[in-house]
Amino acid sequence: MKVPFNDLAAQDAPIRDALLAALRRVVERGRYVLGEEVRAFESEFAAAVGVPHAVGVGNGTDAITLALEALGVGPGAEVVTVAHTAAFTALAISRAGATPVFCDIESAGMMLDPAKLAAAITPRTRAIVPVHLYGQAADIEPILTIARARGLKVVEDCAQAHGALYQGRAVGTLGDAAAFSFYPTKNLGALGDGGAVTTASAEVAEAVRALRNGGQSDRYRHDRIGVNSRLDELQAAALRVKLGRLAAANDARRAQAARYDAALKGVTLPRELAGRRHVYHLYAIRHARRDALAKHLEAARIGTIVHYPIPVHLQPAYAKLGLGPGSLPETERAAAEVLSLPLYPGLAPQAQEHVIQAVNAFAPVHA
Repeated sequence: MKVPFNDLAAQDAPIRDALLAALRRVVERGRYVLGEEVRAFESEFAAAVGVPHAVGVGNGTDAITLALEALGVGPGAEVVTVAHTAAFTALAISRAGATPVFCDIESAGMMLDPAKLAAAITPRTRAIVPVHLYGQAADIEPILTIARARGLKVVEDCAQAHGALYQGRAVGTLGDAAAFSFYPTKNLGALGDGGAVTTASAEVAEAVRALRNGGQSDRYRHDRIGVNSRLDELQAAALRVKLGRLAAANDARRAQAARYDAALKGVTLPRELAGRRHVYHLYAIRHARRDALAKHLEAARIGTIVHYPIPVHLQPAYAKLGLGPGSLPETERAAAEVLSLPLYPGLAPQAQEHVIQAVNAFAPVHA
C-alpha cells in the first residue's frame, strides 16, 4: 500500500463544492485584491483566534517581518529565536534588517528553552520570536516574563499551530503580535500562499496594514517604506470556507495522533506537554537511526519528511554568524533524530495501520 506523506486533494475533497462556489463568487464580483473577502476573513480569523485585529498578508514569512517592523524592530537589532524550525523564521528576521540570535531548545517539545533564553539576550536584543512547533505551543509564560522584565517585544511564530492552546489561551493572543502562515499544508491552508498578523494593538495592526501595501496611508501617499504583501481575494475566500472546519480538522488530527501514540513501539513519540493542546500539524517521532528508519518506510511505500535536517545556525546563509557544529546541542540532536509520519485529515485508517506496522517492524531490529 502506498501512503503519501500528505494528500491535499483528499483533505479538500469534502469541501470541493464549497471552495469552488467561494472562488466563483470572487470571479463574479471581479475584485481580486483587498476587497470584501479579505476584510471578512480578517474579521472572522481575528474572532476565531480571540484577538481584536488580524491583517492578511502575502505569506507567513512576510507576517513575521511586518510584525517586527510594526513593533519598531529593524536594522541594528538582535532577535532571539530557535534554529530548530524552517529557515523562513530566521529569514524573516533578516529581511526586517535585524540579526537572528539562536537559543537552544528543550528536549521534550523541541521548542525554545526558557532556561537558556537569558544567556542569548544582549544589549542589542529587541525582540523574541518563539516558534510554536509541530502544532504545539512553546512555553510562552516564562518567555514573556523575561521579555517584559527587559522591555523586549514578543512575536509568536504560529505557522504550525492554528488552534493550539497554552493554558487555555489560543496561540496568536499571547505576545505583542503573532504571525500565521496559510501555506497549503498548514492546518488552516489556502490554495496557495497566504499569511496574517494578529495583535491586540490597533496601532500595530494599522502599521502592518500600511506596510503590506507599500507603506501607504492613503492611495498614492506613501508615508514609510513598505512592501507589496497582500492576501488576495481568492485565497481569503477559500480560507473562509476552511476556517469554519478548522476545529473538526484539528480533532481529526488529534484522533490520528492518539492512534499512533497507542500503537507505535520502539520510537520516541511526540508529547502533549502539560497545559497545552496539541493540534498535530506534524507527527514527529524520534529514533537514533532515523535515516535507516526513513529508508525502511520508503521501501514500504510510506512517505516521510525530516523537519528539519539542517538546523538554521548551520545553514550556509548564516555561516557569517560563526556558529559551528556543537553550538546548539539539543537542536542538533533533534535534527539527527526527528522523522515526521503521515498524518492529515483524510488519512484512511488502513493507511495509518500500514504505517504503524512498518514502524513497529523496524524498531525491534534496529533499536
